[in-house]
Parts: sequence; C-alpha cells; structure tokens
Amino acid sequence: MNEKEMFALLLELWRDLRNPGFLWQVFALALSLLAAWGATRTWQRRAAAVAAEPYGALRAFGSGSLKRVSFPLLALLLVVVVRRAFRYWQLGPVSLLDLAVPLLLSMALVRAAVYLLRHAFSPSGWLATSERWIATVVWLGFALHLTGLAGPMIDLLQQVSFTAGRQTLDLWTLLSGLVTVVVTVLLALWLSGEIEARLLANEAMDSNIRVVLGRLVKAVLSVIALLLGLSIVGIDITALSVFSGALAVGLGLGLQKIASNYVSGFIILLDQSIRLGHLVAIDANTAGVVTKITSRYTVLRMLTGTEVIVPNEYLVSNIVRNESYSDSQVRVVVSLQVSYGTDLELAMRLMDEAARAQQRVLAEPAPQVLLTSFADSGINLDLGFWIGDPQQGTGAVRSAINMAIWRSFRENGIEIPFPQREVRLIGSPAAVAARAAD
Repeated sequence: MNEKEMFALLLELWRDLRNPGFLWQVFALALSLLAAWGATRTWQRRAAAVAAEPYGALRAFGSGSLKRVSFPLLALLLVVVVRRAFRYWQLGPVSLLDLAVPLLLSMALVRAAVYLLRHAFSPSGWLATSERWIATVVWLGFALHLTGLAGPMIDLLQQVSFTAGRQTLDLWTLLSGLVTVVVTVLLALWLSGEIEARLLANEAMDSNIRVVLGRLVKAVLSVIALLLGLSIVGIDITALSVFSGALAVGLGLGLQKIASNYVSGFIILLDQSIRLGHLVAIDANTAGVVTKITSRYTVLRMLTGTEVIVPNEYLVSNIVRNESYSDSQVRVVVSLQVSYGTDLELAMRLMDEAARAQQRVLAEPAPQVLLTSFADSGINLDLGFWIGDPQQGTGAVRSAINMAIWRSFRENGIEIPFPQREVRLIGSPAAVAARAAD
C-alpha cells in the first residue's frame, strides 16, 4: 500500500477544498448538525416533562433514556441522507460528508457504550477506567479508518490463527467475538435493568415477586445474550459443554456456599418469610429493618443506623425472629416498682394514662397495667402497650412514658422505692465507742 492509498480520504478532502462545491458540503453538514441539535433539545424537553409526572421516569423510557446518543445518531442519519442526495443529483464532492460519517458514528458508539455501562453497573473506579478504554479503542479505530490502515490491520490479525478443538480461530475473530459478546451482554443488562425498574414500580404486584421476576429476567437475558453473541461470531456453542461441566464441579466443591446463598435468596423471596420493611432479629444483639434482598445476601438496617449484611443461607437455616411477619404491631412492656404504702389503683391509673397520651401507642389493643409480684422493697407493676411502627425503635417511646409516669407519681406523692441500708447500734453509746477505739 502506497502513501496515496493510506491517506486517500484526507487527500480527497484536501483536493475538494479548492472546489467551489465544497461550500455546499459545509452548508449541508452545518444544517444537518443544527437540525439534529434542535430535535435533540425538543426530545430532551419532552422527556423532562414526562419524567416530572408520577412514575414518569419509567414512561420516559422511549423518549428520554437515550438522550446522550440521540444527537450523534440523528446527525449521522441526516448526514448519510444528505450524502446520498449529493451523489444521486451530483451536487458536488462528498469528501467532507465521508469524513463526518465515521466521526459521528464513533461519537455515537462512545456515548452508547458509556450509557450502557452506567445503567448496567453501579458507579465505581473500574467503570470510569472502562469508559476511557472504550473511548480510546473507538477513536483508535476511527484514526485507522481515516488513515486507511484499518484493512491492513485486520489482515494482519487474521494471519494469527490457532486451533481450538475442531475449530480454527484467528486473532481477529477472537477480538471481534469478545466485542460482540460484551455488547450483547451490556444490552441485556441494560434491558433487564429497565424491565426490573418497571416491575419494582408496579405496586399492584407483591414486592418479593417483583424482585424474583427482576432477577430471573436479568439471568435469562444475560444467558441469551452470551449465546447469541457467540453464535454471531461463529463460535460453536457445543464447545461450552466442557466449561459447563467444570462449572458444575466447581459449584459442587468450592462454590457450594455461594450457590447455597443464591438458592436461599430465591427461597426467601418466593416463600415471603422475610420481606422488605420487616423488622427481624437474628440474635440478641442484631436486629433491624430489611432494606434490601439480593440473590446472595440480605441487608438489615439496625436502629443505630448500622447496616448488617446477612448471607441468605443463614436466614434459611437458622431461627430468625420476625417482628413483622403476620402483624406489624409489637407489644412493649415498661416495668417499675412502688412502695407498699401506695394507692395501687391510683398508680395503675396514672400509668395507663401515661401510655395513652403517647401518639405511637395504639388505642387497640388498649394499654394494660398488671400487678406482677410482691417484692422485698415494693410492689412490681408492668405496663404493657402496643405500637404499630417497631422499625422506629422502642427506646424513645419507653423514655417518654417513663418521664410521664415519673411526673404523675411526683405530683400525686407516689414513691418509687430504692434499696436502703439501716444500721443499728447494739449497747450503750459509750460501750460502742470504747470497742471502736480498741
């Protein structure tokens, strides 16, 4: 390949600069870009208006979710149409339009890849690195196309070949296959994410069923995308049987715990023994509200704000106390002691009034004061009441009721006994003093 063939596109553009028809290319390209920009702005305003409505963010799926790639795609479409019109009616040279097509295509590919990555994965450091690598590869391909080196580079990669089983593969097939599989899997993850978002917004469906369907959709679409990508490249799918056998052995040995957690996650979601918002306790010191259920673990947010990640297998194979399984109402008991000289009927009435005065205490079942025992220092009383929001904790309502009881007791002269020590002196004071001096 000589120098003219390598830089044919650039040389043609250089020659067309002296052609009067070149200005028509500039005008047509500018008009196409302006039209694409205007259409994109209108599209974005419409998507913003739809997203402002209730559940509009999901209904804007078709109108606003691809706004990052809408401009280069629309501009590319318009430039292709204009270039075809130039050639059909012989309006002038099209070298500038030929250069604009791969440029806009590269821009669309970069933005589409970034969009898919950000919607398929959570923000992280490797995500930003992947975006930079994708942009570098795409623009490198554009540079190779611009200089005419794309064809020779592909030929060079095709010359590096090897045999895998019964199939002969070359380096170009592997690279293109890798790109195809990655793109199809990203598309599947993006599509499953959109479907999962729609499912989670459907309040008419049970929350656990929505989560299960979302997980199944993501798994099925990912497998289909992987197989489809391999088929497009031309790789024999039956060759994966060896890999699937090795994977089965791995699951039976090293990955047994992980597989058990995944199966337990689906069991929890399907039997609905634990649901989002339930208040559960896995031991005496660990209790919290279920905020997230994944295929591998469940997240509990404790009343202190700390989040605990519990493997799903633990929740299935151990005893878990669920305060909200069939009823979210929880009974709370406040215990105290009054002296033996207390008017018990008055004390019990004051305790009942202190509980009823709290907004979080339910009227039904009604609070109840019980005399539980006669102790050495006084009479033990228990105030039992029900609350409907145990996820908010019981410390605040206990404190408020205790303060109200203390004020009422003080106003009515009711004493709360406390341990006292009585010292008696045996004998006359002089004898006691003499023994103490000795």
